[in-house]
Amino acid sequence: MRLVLLGPPGAGKGTQGDRLIERHGITRLSTGDMLRAAVKAETPVGLKAKDIMARGDLVSDDIVIAIIDDRLKEPDVKNGFILDGFPRTVAQAEALDRLLAQKGIRLDAVVELKVDEGALLKRIETRIAEMTARGEAIRADDNPEALKKRLDAYRSQTAPLSAYYKAKGDLLEVDGMAPIPSVETAIDEGLKARKAAV
Repeated sequence: MRLVLLGPPGAGKGTQGDRLIERHGITRLSTGDMLRAAVKAETPVGLKAKDIMARGDLVSDDIVIAIIDDRLKEPDVKNGFILDGFPRTVAQAEALDRLLAQKGIRLDAVVELKVDEGALLKRIETRIAEMTARGEAIRADDNPEALKKRLDAYRSQTAPLSAYYKAKGDLLEVDGMAPIPSVETAIDEGLKARKAAV
């Protein structure tokens, strides 16, 4: 199973990703984690990334693709993977397609969790209220204003991926506003239907 999970911040990608990993025995490929691991391991790509990050610059798509390329050679991804945090733009999706084609790998699906942005804001507000009531620490970016900024960035940069993957026939749209078990079931049924159609 080789998947990309799409959806705005707060859509439930982490929750559903964890469930898919557990059920299918696949590996989460988080570009942030891979980048940090490559820097720590001082791989050639990691050293390049380290210099860029030290300057406070963003790591280029080429470097991220090289890190994904290295990571796909590891034995724990033989059963499959979920890409987390990548691609974020159509250019990144095209670069990923080229890399996977070179390796003879095809994505099984790009799962998009469709959500109502107004409801997402309410979710964040409820979560903050519940965490505050329990005396738990709240992340600095876990507030309605930060979420609005992240949603704006998602709409402008990442949302166009829906049309890109839909045109390729890879998109599986799921109602992310449904209860967690219902979202999980919808993803499973969608993946089974796609597999049966191949």
